[in-house]
Amino acid sequence: MTPALATAPAFDGRSAVFAGIDVCREAGLTLPEGAVRPMFEDDVWDFTDVVGLPVQLALCTRRFDFTEISDERWRLVGKELVLAMLAPQHPSVAPLPRAHRTALHLTSCAGRLDELTRFCRWLSEHGVSRLAQIDTRVCDAYMAHRRYVLDEHGAVVGEQSPATRRAAAQVVVDLVNYRELFTADSVPADLRPWGGATASAIAEMPSGRTENKTQPVDGTVLQPMLAAALFLISSLGPHAVELAQQIREADKLSARKARGLRAVHVAPVAQFTELLNEYTDTCTPLPMLAEHHVADRLAGGWAADDPLLTLATGVLARQAGVTQFEARWMDRLRDPLEEAVTSVGIKEVFARDATEITPADTSSTLPWTLPLHRLQAVALVGVVRTAAMIVLATASGMRASELMELRIGCRLPVEEPVPGLTRYRLASKVIKGQPLGGTDDEWVVIEPVYRAVELAEDLHDDRHEGALLFGRFAFSVRYKWFRNWVNSPAGHRLGLAPIPEGQVNLRRLRRTLALEMAYRPGGVLATKIHLKHIAVATTEGYASRPGGAQAELLAEVNKHESDRNLDLVLQEFRNYQQGILPSGPGARSLTEFFASIDRKLDPAAATAPKTQRSDRDVLNLLTKRAKVLHLGPANYCWFTDPSRALCLKLAGTPTADRPLVGMCDSARCPQATHHPCHRPIWAEHAERTETFLGQLGTTRKTERARLQADYDRALRVVTEIDSANTVNRESA
Repeated sequence: MTPALATAPAFDGRSAVFAGIDVCREAGLTLPEGAVRPMFEDDVWDFTDVVGLPVQLALCTRRFDFTEISDERWRLVGKELVLAMLAPQHPSVAPLPRAHRTALHLTSCAGRLDELTRFCRWLSEHGVSRLAQIDTRVCDAYMAHRRYVLDEHGAVVGEQSPATRRAAAQVVVDLVNYRELFTADSVPADLRPWGGATASAIAEMPSGRTENKTQPVDGTVLQPMLAAALFLISSLGPHAVELAQQIREADKLSARKARGLRAVHVAPVAQFTELLNEYTDTCTPLPMLAEHHVADRLAGGWAADDPLLTLATGVLARQAGVTQFEARWMDRLRDPLEEAVTSVGIKEVFARDATEITPADTSSTLPWTLPLHRLQAVALVGVVRTAAMIVLATASGMRASELMELRIGCRLPVEEPVPGLTRYRLASKVIKGQPLGGTDDEWVVIEPVYRAVELAEDLHDDRHEGALLFGRFAFSVRYKWFRNWVNSPAGHRLGLAPIPEGQVNLRRLRRTLALEMAYRPGGVLATKIHLKHIAVATTEGYASRPGGAQAELLAEVNKHESDRNLDLVLQEFRNYQQGILPSGPGARSLTEFFASIDRKLDPAAATAPKTQRSDRDVLNLLTKRAKVLHLGPANYCWFTDPSRALCLKLAGTPTADRPLVGMCDSARCPQATHHPCHRPIWAEHAERTETFLGQLGTTRKTERARLQADYDRALRVVTEIDSANTVNRESA
């Protein structure tokens, strides 16, 4: 490290450019009337009350604590740097050649301050007392410190993420870019770390042209998770609403902070006698104590065979109008308590007479839940609420920030623009990439999503219009609780399939939806929710607001769909080269196309020295055909000529630019092909049709003729698929 320089003259702690400035006013941040306004000289800038902050922004991120920087000079540097980023139009900031020209978000500024604090601490630990001592060696040493992950012995066990490395590089770059602004200390004027490269280049950040690094949720996790969530909101949801209301009513009477309770010093025998008589007269079991409190009693010396061991005496005391049950009262109250216990017993307070439902495995009916203690009841309501959140996120593609902005009343009135077509819409805000306060937007969703939001509103403790529906939440924690409950005896009792281990978060769910829509009709999501409805809803949202959030999701879907088509065409071309040919009416046309591509790849037939060999080169030749590929349930549609499309002829729309896959008769359409991947579907269809034929009576001749034709067609398709592969393999 560079030797320490002589101590600079003392300074009064005031900034030469920002002294006395109101931070929020300078940064253009609005505060409500009467709120405390952070001033530049304050060591803590509290932005908690700033109008328009996203719900997602954590409370700790809204408070900038400069006291973490111990050196007063560097603390002043931190304040000047952060305010310069919040107020780039300030007369002292705007002339700086490398300063930001647009204000950074509070989240970004909080991250910069955190890294600056970490850098200052590291400098102090390594004997650097002035920013003027920083040279390229110090910069390289700090980058090396932030690049690697060390174990407890100081051995390198991995590398930090590119984002962490970029933050480390950015703090040095910021100190260089704003050095003319700083009053108390600054880096040397000739410091040019890493040759003037950007922080992203120094951190080796991906360029953004590579594949999306967010992976979809694994199908083995998604299927049971979504099935459980849909079951909970449909079968348990209405009962959970009643349970939540019971909890609220019980808290009014028996919670420790309930109104009307009083503290007494003498055993309230008369009140307890009257209360116990009510229990016995109505044959109502006495409230049971939760298991952890029973364990506390046993540890405190209670006998395991005490008949009052599991009795919730505190609940009884509050029902009798007393704040708490005192142990010294037990001698006088034990006899009437034991008599009541003998008469009516002890039982959990909530869901004692639960309604019967049909479980997920459609076995015999059973109560929707077993009796519950209060904490168990609250947890179950939370699990159902999380189920609504999972369905909403999975089938709408909303980001975390957009979910957190949902409020009571976000369900817009159901519309029916044409008979039979119902449109469900949600109102929220887009936060990502938007100015402070976000931008109002609407999501066109499917009915299960709309009902999930309705359930979440019914479960809300404060249902006044405009209250946050979910507020700020940690989805990973809530999902863990949800999975644990589904995998517990409670979930097994309801016939729910266990959810295996696997990472699930909102980003993965959004990417899963995009991929499932792009790869329909074979997606895992289609087993529980009709993907066509999701695609239609997303398209409507795109059309109604071209610049909205659903437009971004649909653009992502289209990108995945294009990639999928290229992969499928390349796979079928490789199959052609190996002698695995398509069948169906359009097989000849597709085979001729593949043959023409194959000739172009033949080195002997090349007219120029360059030959196309790599997959990328082959894909360039196949791209045009990939653009006209559409997936049917049991075929590929090569929509090259709308005038030849059988579906359009049947529908009377010969000029349409997309096929009507739902009306496809692939056994007769000249642009449809069948491939080995479609054989199981046709074989299963033939088997089921044969079963139906065997069950028809002799008098149902018309139905028999129709099914027989359907059966013969399915067998013909299966035979053609087998023949195409067998003949070509034998010739090969």
